Amino acid sequence: MIVSQQTAIRQQSAPPSPHRDLAPMASTTDSTSTALPDRSYHDIPGTYVLDGAHHQRGYALNMFCKSLDSADNRALFREDSAGYLDRFALTPDQRTAVVERDWLALLRLGGNIYYTFKLAIFDGLTMQHAGAAMSGNGMTVEAFRAMMLAGGRSIEGNRSRQENALKHKGSDHG
Repeated sequence: MIVSQQTAIRQQSAPPSPHRDLAPMASTTDSTSTALPDRSYHDIPGTYVLDGAHHQRGYALNMFCKSLDSADNRALFREDSAGYLDRFALTPDQRTAVVERDWLALLRLGGNIYYTFKLAIFDGLTMQHAGAAMSGNGMTVEAFRAMMLAGGRSIEGNRSRQENALKHKGSDHG
């Protein structure tokens, strides 16, 4: 009886299926869109915090990536990637990001770094490859490695989008 009650509780609290039976959420490529709640961390350049809203938006995308844990699923995706992607309620932007392997867009569209890295692994890439691609500035893998060995990206220019906008606005007049 206890096992049956625990099973019933788990089934009631299970997350919704990421498959096509769900209506896709509205898509946006800007992490500061009005579709997301106003959070102070949205002001940090290059930061995509997987909060509740971001997680919800990327749920189907992350479940697709997670599905690549299975060798059978990897084989299906390799054989017919378009057909395999049809199994998930991806937004058009998410689907395009997967097909084009736009690593930064995957993060912006709700992807969790750990799940999206499963797709990179599928392609035979290392974390350094994905990190360089996610830099958003055309960084090479070698430059990414060197940056990380030197302690990571500089804080200069990476504190605040608002601060950067004010600096650029001020330099236009000076």
